[in-house]
Amino acid sequence: MSQQDFVLAVEGLTVSFDGFKAVNDLSFYVDEGEIRVIIGPNGAGKTTVLDLICGRTKTTEGSIKFRNKELTKMKEHQIVHAGVGRKFQNPSIYEDLTVFENLELSFPRGHGVFGALAFRRDAEVMAKVQEIAEIIFLDDQLDQRADLLSHGQKQWLEIGMLLIQDPALLMLDEPVAGMSVAERKKTAELLNRITQDRSVLVIEHDMQFVEDIAHRVTVLHQGKMLSEGTLEHVKNDPKVVEVYLGH
Repeated sequence: MSQQDFVLAVEGLTVSFDGFKAVNDLSFYVDEGEIRVIIGPNGAGKTTVLDLICGRTKTTEGSIKFRNKELTKMKEHQIVHAGVGRKFQNPSIYEDLTVFENLELSFPRGHGVFGALAFRRDAEVMAKVQEIAEIIFLDDQLDQRADLLSHGQKQWLEIGMLLIQDPALLMLDEPVAGMSVAERKKTAELLNRITQDRSVLVIEHDMQFVEDIAHRVTVLHQGKMLSEGTLEHVKNDPKVVEVYLGH
């Protein structure tokens, strides 16, 4: 398979903070429509990898290609524009606005749109908001203020705010932390539904959730790749058992 066929190609990725290599010569490849989960002990460099991909942290060496575009030279907003969406651990939604307004605000609007065009645009926005609300299980909550949603629903709303921008790669940092078992199941269902036209990169600790979603798993330890493959493969890898799953 050539590099061009991957939605994301990370090669030789290294970042040093004051001589400490938080990510050390890491390479991995994500296919179109794949859910890749990154697991590993605390301090393994998982969140840093997402920070590097979305341009929040600058790489020291190595390359990150997204659909063959080199991201390491781009600014954060350019990376978002290229089609990479990122959700952080704490949801950043507009608490005092409704679900509908949160989604509507996130819709990518063109410039200089007016008159009849604006009307058509609004119909398009309405349709898109409705479509996304159904995917994130909030279609009956559109008029609900966001601060009244449950913790899990807030997380879904934020995923919806990213989905409405139609990223080709969606990155989620511990999306089910603090969720009930039922909400975790629904989140797995949500992620499995949205991969028909996009790839998802997830950092997660909850192994049951990983089992419900992962196509492939990358295990990080001290900034390096420890193991990679199906969940079954990494669960049975003695190195992974020793540093991570054996606790």
